[in-house]
Amino acid sequence: MTTSVSAIVIIVLALTALGYILGRQRALAVSDREKTKLHSLPGYYGQTVALYVAVPAFLLLGVWLFVQPIAIESQISSDIPQSIVDQSGAKSLVMADVRRIANGLDLLVGSGGFTETDLANMRADFSNVRSRLASVGVALGSDVQPAVFEAAKSYRNIGKAGSLIRNIAVLVTALALGAWSWFRITPRMRARNTSETFIKSLLMGSSLIAILTTLGIIGSLLFESIHFFRIYPARDFFFSATWNPQFRGGSDLGILPLLWGTLYVSFVALALAVPLGLMIAIYLAEYAGSSLRSFAKPAIEMLAGIPTIVYGLFALITVGPFIRDWIAQPTGLGSSSSSVMTAGLVMGIMLIPFISSLSDDIINAVPQSMRDGSYGLGATQSETIRKVIMPAALPGIVGAFLLAASRAIGETMIVVMGAGASARLSVNPFEAMTTVTVKIVSQLTGDTEFASPETLVAFALGLTLFVFTLGLNIIALYIVRKYREQYE
Repeated sequence: MTTSVSAIVIIVLALTALGYILGRQRALAVSDREKTKLHSLPGYYGQTVALYVAVPAFLLLGVWLFVQPIAIESQISSDIPQSIVDQSGAKSLVMADVRRIANGLDLLVGSGGFTETDLANMRADFSNVRSRLASVGVALGSDVQPAVFEAAKSYRNIGKAGSLIRNIAVLVTALALGAWSWFRITPRMRARNTSETFIKSLLMGSSLIAILTTLGIIGSLLFESIHFFRIYPARDFFFSATWNPQFRGGSDLGILPLLWGTLYVSFVALALAVPLGLMIAIYLAEYAGSSLRSFAKPAIEMLAGIPTIVYGLFALITVGPFIRDWIAQPTGLGSSSSSVMTAGLVMGIMLIPFISSLSDDIINAVPQSMRDGSYGLGATQSETIRKVIMPAALPGIVGAFLLAASRAIGETMIVVMGAGASARLSVNPFEAMTTVTVKIVSQLTGDTEFASPETLVAFALGLTLFVFTLGLNIIALYIVRKYREQYE
């Protein structure tokens, strides 16, 4: 299917380029034949044809790619006997087997040693199916039920038919609308207006995608969280101090230990990153020369480009053992290399360039006239920084701190490898703890049924984290806008 989509995209792009060339040529030819001046430049006529070729075709392709899997799964899942669903435990698990077998059958046919006729005659004999699918890298862990195997073949056949119809529909749409726009080219046609209106509509649609994506994320979190709270009491979730998912009933899913771990790790990270980042920003903006600044600022900002998994390895291999051997064990405060202090320190290092870069830009935005006025009154450079520059830049700096706090709260990999996975309420920074993001990952991995509270709790955790970080961002924006000074 991927190859088919790639091919159709390339074909539509080729037709788009051809439409531009033909549209431009027709505009010039019609102008010469009718001895009439064109309303717009020839390129606008080509753009109009190209837009009519590409945009509707790609919109149809995108909608089809979104709707087809949903329609196929709905049809196939309705044909699966309830006895098989009861045996597997959930319809989602059965459909996962159907998709895996269907993909394996595609690989078998694509390998060249297996034909469509062989596939039609193939039956759900477990050893035969497993050996054939294993030859193309698809492993099956249980017997293949005949109904599941037939559902997989139907899934594949319907998908192939749908893909063929999709490709034909996309090409017909591109050719038909392209030909229609080409035939309607006349010297009096306002091609520039049409082209610019088309592009304006595209830009508006692109901006709506971001809004709709945000609404989709919120909706998915909200609906699944409501489903979770119908199964598990919201009061126990928000006020229980025990996190103990059992996966077989009787689970305690209190969020308080996770929130405490999240806030504790973030506090340690910000306690390191805020003063260091702010002092770096002040030095680079007010004391460093141009040559040092041109070298030091990019070097510091390189830390922001390091993947978080690398920071996690640094915490696991270097920082954690160092804190355990030189601080925690000698003082009797802990014996594990995974701790809040380990994750917090490494996360703080990661946040330093974030804070320093934003604060540096904010300090540099303070007009030079305020510095000159302070110096003219006899103030020293340090007094000017403390009493003039910092108060003027404070709202923006506070906003940078709150944005950095949102970044720290959402971090996962550093916490997984540096702080461990123990959900507990403790004030000892040398003990292992965990955060909300880590538990979201752990709850969504494994073979637990999707409809169980142990899996749905991930959405409730995600919604809680979303509301928390959204609140911090709103506070940051409010502070920046309310107390920001406008300078000429």
